[in-house]
Amino acid sequence: MLWINFLIKKIDMKNPFVILFLTIFFIVALHNIIPQEINYPFSNQDPVIDKYFDTTIIDPYRWLEDDYSPKTKSWVEKQNAVTNRYLRKIPYRKKIEKRLREVWDYPTTSIPFKRGNKHYFYQNSGMQNQAVLYVKDSVNGVAKVLLDPNSLSKDGSVALKGIYFSKNNKYMGYSVSKSGSDWTEFFILDLETNELTKDYLDWIKFSGMSWHGNGFYYTRYPKPEKNDQFSGTNENSKVYYHLLGTSQDADELVFFDPGTPKISPWVSSSKDERFLFLYRSKGTYGNSLYFRDTWNKSQGWDIIVDDYDGEINIIDHFNGKLIAQTDRNAPYGKIVSIDPANSDEKFWETLINGSKNEVLNNVNLVGGRLIAHFTKDVLSIWKVYTVNGEYLYTIDLPGKGIVNGFNGNNNQNITWYSFNNFVTPSEIYQYDIRLNSSKIYKKSQANFKSEDYEMKQEFYLSKDSTMVPIFIAYKKGISFDMERPTLLYGYGGFNISIKPYFNKSNIILLESGGVYASANIRGGSEYGQEWHEGGMLLNKQNVFDDFIYAAKYLFREGISSPEFLAIRGGSNGGLLVGAVVNQRPDLFRVAFPEVGVMDMLRYEKFTIGHAWAVEYGTVNNKTFFENLIKYSPLHNIRKDLEYPSIFIYTADHDDRVVPAHSFKYAATMQKLQKEGNPKLIRVGKSAGHGAGKPTNKIIVVAADKWAFMFNEMGIKY
Repeated sequence: MLWINFLIKKIDMKNPFVILFLTIFFIVALHNIIPQEINYPFSNQDPVIDKYFDTTIIDPYRWLEDDYSPKTKSWVEKQNAVTNRYLRKIPYRKKIEKRLREVWDYPTTSIPFKRGNKHYFYQNSGMQNQAVLYVKDSVNGVAKVLLDPNSLSKDGSVALKGIYFSKNNKYMGYSVSKSGSDWTEFFILDLETNELTKDYLDWIKFSGMSWHGNGFYYTRYPKPEKNDQFSGTNENSKVYYHLLGTSQDADELVFFDPGTPKISPWVSSSKDERFLFLYRSKGTYGNSLYFRDTWNKSQGWDIIVDDYDGEINIIDHFNGKLIAQTDRNAPYGKIVSIDPANSDEKFWETLINGSKNEVLNNVNLVGGRLIAHFTKDVLSIWKVYTVNGEYLYTIDLPGKGIVNGFNGNNNQNITWYSFNNFVTPSEIYQYDIRLNSSKIYKKSQANFKSEDYEMKQEFYLSKDSTMVPIFIAYKKGISFDMERPTLLYGYGGFNISIKPYFNKSNIILLESGGVYASANIRGGSEYGQEWHEGGMLLNKQNVFDDFIYAAKYLFREGISSPEFLAIRGGSNGGLLVGAVVNQRPDLFRVAFPEVGVMDMLRYEKFTIGHAWAVEYGTVNNKTFFENLIKYSPLHNIRKDLEYPSIFIYTADHDDRVVPAHSFKYAATMQKLQKEGNPKLIRVGKSAGHGAGKPTNKIIVVAADKWAFMFNEMGIKY
């Protein structure tokens, strides 16, 4: 350290008081420089050997897949204890949490929606663990609590997952999940009496209620065996019809194909209840579609699409035609009209087309109009069309960002939408469809001065010269000196577009003079199906290259440097972080792989993992196996390289990406990277993949991560 040498030369080293002072000074200084020594819990190796074609794989931590075993539970407790001790020593960890609670504590309201003559919306007063469902007699009427999920548990771990109104608006079905699990339970509320009916349904997953007559269609899985409910594979789902007032045991089996146990079916009903639609999906992308005209009692299921080569979804039945959204032979999306009497694809009429410059995201049929959401370079554009596909006008939006909403029924001319971006908290607008005019409905009450911050979109070249967009948010007036604490976020998969939404947690970084960046890497839907396919299956390495080159872009522009760059991603984004850390550990100071898919050889073995094979490829195919093993985060950890500080997050009730992925990854990382930067894991209690997490837990976890990031970068808060 040059500054120490300089100091010694200038100071009288013969003075004993000076020597004593310097001794104490250097001890304190070195304490703040030298990383905490970590004694990781012992992870016993009990190797299991697997053979994949001509390759032998040793799995020393297979025992951690048993999340019910006393050994695994003990290991989790010890890991959490080590992580807690490390975080407690960060002097400003509590200060960050205190600031986050201040940031969070303001009322937030959802987009309102109309059912029958009533208006509904969700609201969180600020620090409530779960948002409350309210009802009003008119849009400007007095709000009354209809359903408060906070009353369902002391710790806020029971969340309202969905609500489903009967066609006559007499009943509202709703689903709840416990501790973040994908498993849901169904209840029915009589809206005339505000009393629950006797109807109760369980062991439901990935299903809503589609009302038809005096009951509804839903999809259910077989009740899992003991100790398998959070990790056992989800197969043999069946579609049932539940008649109100009857037991679930008496539900009518509507559809089940025992020959295709991994195919997921579901049924929906048109708003006028004339048509039923049977969907079948073999994974996270692609579905078949059949329909039945209930006016024809003898009719079976007629074919609309009989393969899985694209997505198609019925919007509704209108004027004798079925209005559908699809990407079949439409890489940027389209809206089509289907005649039930001639439903073959060659007879479809195209109403609206997406394009490379304006990708079609979704369409709502409201007030006798088609209101279509396009994105241009990830930013929202909304256009209004007649039901025949005639363009009428483009809606004037509040700014550059993300706009959602415009929902409703054919008999309403007033609807609502929300606007936000990385530096603008969400505000709600009321929109008159006929007049094409907007007015503010609910202003944000956030204690955050958007005008002090800036969001810009830039583009950079990836490894193969593909141009990739990146959003960057920061405080106006800061200088980019390569030492700005920067968090780079990415996902890159499953046809999911990562849009610039406002996130309360990021205020901590922005008001500290840091930079938040989000790269729209391949694998998502930002530029249509071509962008998705460019990051899936054998093209998955493009995703990692795009993210690595996003980091290089930040360095090249002087925004950050490897010493001040953190990366974060969850689920498929956790896979992303794990893969790029293995490939280029030198580029990052901190990494947050959250609820990640880390074992690419065994992901199909758990819960709904088999559905991801359309995205990743299966190990049962040699070509895909050889590709998966190349980037699997668990199988590519190296001992000979210096890795960044890593904070792994998972949760005990995550039955989407089971915690075993993170358990085995953490054990391997701690074994091979025992020396140097910390490799910690936090296992959340009574929490799942992310949905329904109580506010208090969101804040605590966010405080942990910001404190860890700042500490590892040597930044004080």
